[in-house]
Amino acid sequence: MILEVGPRDGLQNEDRVLSPEDKIAFITRCVDAGARRVEAVSFVDPRRVPQMAGAEEVMAGVPRREGVSYSGLVLNRRGLDRALEVGVDEINVAVPASDTFCARNQGCTTSDMLDAWDDIAAAATDAGVPIGMTIATAFGCPFEGDTPPARVAEIARRAADAGAFEVGLADTIGVGVPAEVRDLSRRTREAAPGTPLRFHFHNTRNTGYANALTALDEGAVTLDASAGGFGGCPFAPAATGNIATEDLLYALHRTGVETGVDLERMAETGTWLAGLLGRPAPALLGRAGAF
Repeated sequence: MILEVGPRDGLQNEDRVLSPEDKIAFITRCVDAGARRVEAVSFVDPRRVPQMAGAEEVMAGVPRREGVSYSGLVLNRRGLDRALEVGVDEINVAVPASDTFCARNQGCTTSDMLDAWDDIAAAATDAGVPIGMTIATAFGCPFEGDTPPARVAEIARRAADAGAFEVGLADTIGVGVPAEVRDLSRRTREAAPGTPLRFHFHNTRNTGYANALTALDEGAVTLDASAGGFGGCPFAPAATGNIATEDLLYALHRTGVETGVDLERMAETGTWLAGLLGRPAPALLGRAGAF
């Protein structure tokens, strides 16, 4: 399954801030194209990430359809309370594997964030809302270099111990290669047996799509992607876009993987979003065509 992250990760690093109405229109287009999991909003402080302002307004206007699940990014209990108030279907907590990145992005150490995770996970579970963890900088950090795989595996173990319904491994700055995807997949499955794996790739060094197909071969249940290939992180220097949903769909469909998402409609959505943002979409499919 594809988790469409364009409305959150795709927009958080853009100069142009979209209105809640435009975000709702974007999400609606993704759902109309067949997306069934959408990371719709982020409950972070809008003073730090102004692109994510208006989460409550967005969630009030998204189309509620059978089989469609909306997730919200949460970093603390205040964010969780906001997410529960507006009725998100899933909670996603990001825990960076690098202390330096965690300090710049979330103002604490990885150990502190894991303690916060335990608290958030318990509260979400009590509220009956599924909660998953995304391990950011799982492959490398812009400040500390390569991330030790054993550290990622240990964080995954903490996620599983607290009842995470999935663990996401995020190549936040796009440094990973297929061999590392295989290694980290196997280490994570060993540390968190039975917990479904999700992967989040950026195409910074043109390895994102190869990594995604490798993750699929290694048993990944879900792959993150962003319509148009937009994305990045305000706290990671030179971070570039996510792998594009339409380009990933092309690779998956030609490989024989059924996704339930309409490639052409998603490509049209990426082009439409590029117009709103006032810059070309990084995705290649809109320029090269579907064949």
